[in-house]
Amino acid sequence: MEILTHPNPVLKQRAAEVDVASDKDLRPLIRKMAEAMYENAGVGLAAPQIGVSKRVIIFDVDDQLSALCNPVIVERSEETEVDEEGCLSVPGISVPVKRACSVVCTGTTLDGKDVTLRADEFLARVLQHETDHLDGTIILDRLDAEERKSAIKAYNAANEPLQIG
Repeated sequence: MEILTHPNPVLKQRAAEVDVASDKDLRPLIRKMAEAMYENAGVGLAAPQIGVSKRVIIFDVDDQLSALCNPVIVERSEETEVDEEGCLSVPGISVPVKRACSVVCTGTTLDGKDVTLRADEFLARVLQHETDHLDGTIILDRLDAEERKSAIKAYNAANEPLQIG
C-alpha cells in the first residue's frame, strides 16, 4: 500500500466524516492502513495518507493497534512542548513541532462505541499529528516561513532520485 507524500493535493483536503454503522469498508480500510503503517515503521496513520478521504486514524503507541473514527481533539493543555516529528507523508526529515502536552480526544470505535481518550506526552502528540492529517494539515504547515523553507529544501534533498553515473 502506497503512502501519499508531500505535495500530493489529497493531503491538503479536509477528510469526510464516516458513518460507522453503515460504512462496510471501514474494517478493510483499517487493515490496509495498519499494513502500510507497520511496513513503513510508523506509529500512526490517517486515511488520507493512503488516498482515502475519511476521518479515520490508527495508532500503535504501546504495542496495541487502535483505530478511531471521526476523532476530535476537544481539549488541549495550555502547557506545550516542542519536539521533533517525522511523518510518513514527509519522509526523510523530522522537524520541530509545538504541540499541547496533553489532550482529550473523542471519537468512535469500529464497533460504534463513543470513546474519550485522555492522552499525555507521546500519545497526545500522535493524536494531534493524525487529526491534523484529517484537516489537511501536515507537519510542514506547523512551521514558520523560514523553518518551512529549510525543511522543504531538506525534504527535496532527501527524496531526490539517486543519479548513478
